[in-house]
Amino acid sequence: MRFTVFTHVTHVKHNDKLYAYRPYVTEMNIWFKYFDEIRVVAPLSKAHFTAIDAPYEHAKITFVELKAFDFTSWANLLAALFFLPFNLFIIAREFQKKAHFHLRCPGNIGFLACIIQVFFPRKQKTAKYAGNWDPNSNQPKSYRCQRAILNSTFWSKNMRVLVYGDWPDNSTNIQPFFTATYSEQELLETTTNREEFPIQFSFVGGITAGKNPFYALELIENLQQQGLACRLNFYGSGDLENALKQRILEKKLSFCNFFGAVSKEDLKAAYQKSHFMILPSQSEGWPKAVAEAMFWGCIPVITPVSCVPQMLDFGKRGILLTGDVIRDSEQLITLLQSGEMAAMSKAAQQWSISYTLESFENAIKAVIHHANTTIN
Repeated sequence: MRFTVFTHVTHVKHNDKLYAYRPYVTEMNIWFKYFDEIRVVAPLSKAHFTAIDAPYEHAKITFVELKAFDFTSWANLLAALFFLPFNLFIIAREFQKKAHFHLRCPGNIGFLACIIQVFFPRKQKTAKYAGNWDPNSNQPKSYRCQRAILNSTFWSKNMRVLVYGDWPDNSTNIQPFFTATYSEQELLETTTNREEFPIQFSFVGGITAGKNPFYALELIENLQQQGLACRLNFYGSGDLENALKQRILEKKLSFCNFFGAVSKEDLKAAYQKSHFMILPSQSEGWPKAVAEAMFWGCIPVITPVSCVPQMLDFGKRGILLTGDVIRDSEQLITLLQSGEMAAMSKAAQQWSISYTLESFENAIKAVIHHANTTIN
């Protein structure tokens, strides 16, 4: 059977292979195992692949190029309107073929696919909504529209939508889901020996406004000023990287280090030696860095967005940031002085090791089986 995926993720071709963002590709390679033919409908970039990219693994993959677009400026808006008919035509043409259709949302391409799939109610469809499904969250209008279409059993028929977290007022289309990074074989590596001091904090994510790295810096600086020996290691890159480095140089904050975008193995080593993973993010779906850190007993320190409070059992498996540096410093100092840090680390690890790649693959197999047996 053919599997057709619509995604906004930008792809790169190299040596006759198709590359894209590694965590996304890792998941898609699991989906691909259960289909004979793959069609990827997405934008293509002329850039070179990087350490955070990985190749698809399937013997029969066809790439169907769409034009990337966004609405971040008037020029981009005009370009988006110019490309819109082309993209809609390509997506509609794909839906006329026989396949299992898979939408990756939220995103601009996913939005177009959401609209087109309405006109193909008898087609077999799944969607992965990788953003924040919380109905009370502040979302862009395009995200809310995608959420409304996918949740509607009138507009989206024969549709199974995988979302992060368990939320009220969901239709029968919706299935709570998760994601995974590590295998059961790696469970044998989960015992780590961390040095007591300095306290190691790892920021894992894009150095962008949405991930709020300056707040992480301010928080650890405050802990340092209160006499707590800390180190803050940044893993990631982004458009705020130079500004952040400049701030660190100006204030002579020698406790900070930058490692950029690193491989999966290097990131694993970082989690194993870190006491805390800090991410004051403004928006998340299922933050993979949080679940990954917890797998190695690294305590997450993160804002309570999306399903994060559920992941952290509302503060029993990690620290939920308030956005107030003084209060958040007090939370961390209280934990460090309480003697409960080891118990929180263990609780975080015990939760996360339930979500291995093997359990993830079994869950995907169940979704595919459900889709194959419930076509109206």
